[in-house]
Amino acid sequence: MPRIYLDKNEINGSVAVITGEDAKHISRSLRMKLGDEVTLCDGEMTDYKGVITGFTSDTVQLEITSKERSGSEAPYKARLFMALPKSDKMELIIQKAVELGVYQIVPFLSERCISRPDGASGVKKVERWNKIALGAAQQSGRGIIPTVHGIVSYKEALEMAKDDEARFICYECEEENGLYQKLLGMNEKEKCGRISFFVGAEGGFSREEVELAKGCSIASVTLGKRILRCETAPMFVLSVMSAVLNG
Repeated sequence: MPRIYLDKNEINGSVAVITGEDAKHISRSLRMKLGDEVTLCDGEMTDYKGVITGFTSDTVQLEITSKERSGSEAPYKARLFMALPKSDKMELIIQKAVELGVYQIVPFLSERCISRPDGASGVKKVERWNKIALGAAQQSGRGIIPTVHGIVSYKEALEMAKDDEARFICYECEEENGLYQKLLGMNEKEKCGRISFFVGAEGGFSREEVELAKGCSIASVTLGKRILRCETAPMFVLSVMSAVLNG
């Protein structure tokens, strides 16, 4: 069943109208017919079941038959701070992170980032990344649409995370504090709050960057005895987080 995101103001009681590219996709690509069902989501944790009642050249009309609270979201809000990797790795990271339940992705520039898009290029990249996040949210049945923030500096990223309930930075040279132990030790407020974690680009973080994070009360954690690629680490963290905190 197709999943379409609409602003809740576009759902009027028992009637909804789909427009634009989503309408074209339903009528032309999927070739859906009168009476077929579509799932609508308002992006605020409510899912609606709708039956197609009519078509125009650029709209699809539906009758809402039921609505329910989305059951696909975790009790916590995982926020990935991702140092910009090379080439198109960020696209894969965004897609898979959204599938695995991330709430927001914040790309930032660290010392060892090779990719450093300028202003105009950076804006275009963020626009594309948000489209990828939307597609991944539709595919995986998310109750919200995770957002990709504009590119920030490392210090700006640290400042953004300072008020979150839990914070940690993934560091390959950390020898004592493990991810699993960090998650197990969280209190109830942290388990239901915003959990921010930092992942480096190729080459990881410098010691100075890790010390700067610690100065902002962001603990360093190890992801195990093996060195993970920058595109693998976020998936590993989100998977462990889901297993430990979702029960």
